[in-house]
Amino acid sequence: MTDLIGQARSVEDFGAVMGKAMAGERPHHKPYECPPEGSPADVFITSWAKSGTTMMQQMFHQIRTAHRGGDMDFDDISRVVPWDDTAYMLDFDMTVPQRAQPRGFKSHREYERLPEGQRYVITLREPKETYVSMYRFFNGWQLERDAVSMEDFWPLWLGGGPGGCDYATHITSWYARRREPDTLLLDYTWVVKNKEETVRRLAAFMGVDLSPESEALVVERASREFMVEHQDRFDDAMMCAVLEKRCGISADSDSTKVQASGSASKILPASVAEKIDALWAERIAPVTGHHDYSTLAQSLN
Repeated sequence: MTDLIGQARSVEDFGAVMGKAMAGERPHHKPYECPPEGSPADVFITSWAKSGTTMMQQMFHQIRTAHRGGDMDFDDISRVVPWDDTAYMLDFDMTVPQRAQPRGFKSHREYERLPEGQRYVITLREPKETYVSMYRFFNGWQLERDAVSMEDFWPLWLGGGPGGCDYATHITSWYARRREPDTLLLDYTWVVKNKEETVRRLAAFMGVDLSPESEALVVERASREFMVEHQDRFDDAMMCAVLEKRCGISADSDSTKVQASGSASKILPASVAEKIDALWAERIAPVTGHHDYSTLAQSLN
């Protein structure tokens, strides 16, 4: 190709990059299909962007393969727990048989845009932390490093990632379903601090019995340390290949989703923090009855 555009240097450029990534034929793509009648319901891991989705994909996959010692034989976690929102872009067949049951899929969508009658796992995260984490993730990968300021990143944060939705739509949608038996709704920070209990809850939700040895294996493999050590499995390898081929963004760019340290909201510019507070007050507080994320998380925990 002679019209590769490389990393974006502005929010407008980012739109052009995504347009190039979506262009062209997709001969292998097949959309998601619900499981046949009588089969176990699928599990959608559908946290908002930068709210623990990759960690929960890994935990889910290790739980369902724990009986055979787990499974790390993959190049991209989204190859074994496919990302429904990007399947067309990646030319991915969503009907391909999975390595274990139940079937699992990733998404960043709200309940209303997901297939009905399945099961849903969501970790919610404090919005200012998601902003910092998302900026760190895109800065140096799809965005030329430091070309877009944290303040100017606002429209990209609002987008919620490929196929996703804005933060307020996502959190209000899933908070309304917090007591539904088909939904496991957790706070990201609680999960990080309580991995053992999270593994037990998720395994029970999936209908998988874990031995103490299998539980320990899953906890270890879902740890930050293990995932950093194996970060080449969690760096969006399939997305990187598409962006290199169609846009000219090097697959060697920093695309890892596993950051060695957490994203502290204290580095967020005051102007951005004020916008997020206003968004919460206008759209989330009236629906949930919680004036900030901390009190909402406490109601879950």
